[in-house]
Amino acid sequence: MKIHEFQAKQLLGKFGIPKPESLVAATPEEAAAAFDKLGGPVAVVKAQIHA
Repeated sequence: MKIHEFQAKQLLGKFGIPKPESLVAATPEEAAAAFDKLGGPVAVVKAQIHA
C-alpha cells in the first residue's frame, strides 16, 4: 500500500494511535510561530520540496 504521510496520520488517528503534533510553515516567520505554538524545547524540521 502506498499512501502519503498525511493519509497515514489520519489512519493512525482513526484507530487512536498517538502521533506527534505537526504544523506546516511556508515562511521563516510561520516556522517561528509554529515552534512557539508547539511549546517544546526542540523542534524537528522536515523540509519537503515538490519538484
